[in-house]
Amino acid sequence: MFGNDRQQLRQMYLDAWHKFQQQLPLTPLEAQIADVVKEHPEYHNMLNSIEQDFLPETGQTNPFLHMGMHLGLREQLSTNRPNGIISIYQSLLKTTRNSHETEHKMMDCLGEAIWTAQRNNSAPDDQSYLKCLKSLIK
Repeated sequence: MFGNDRQQLRQMYLDAWHKFQQQLPLTPLEAQIADVVKEHPEYHNMLNSIEQDFLPETGQTNPFLHMGMHLGLREQLSTNRPNGIISIYQSLLKTTRNSHETEHKMMDCLGEAIWTAQRNNSAPDDQSYLKCLKSLIK
């Protein structure tokens, strides 16, 4: 959305949430962001911390990364990219019966794919990602 400008990206979450709370018109992207924020009340008080570092080594979860992964998964599902992700999602949804929980299961694979791509300075490996996702189906 904004490249590497962390503060601008985080500000977009804050702005979308404030507009939603004030019942102002939202762009389609703002509506998607507001939907994800609504599903995470545990992060509402952190939305004002757009300059804070969230360090995993101190046990902190980065709420912006977490919510961004939800948005990323939803984008993948809306385009079925990588090809086959929709059928995997639908299979997982049959067992969880909850779209939010299904996304959480899938986020581990997405995080691994992103981490590996960054480590290797390459594009994510769609086949490895899909293999990881398929392993979640029981």
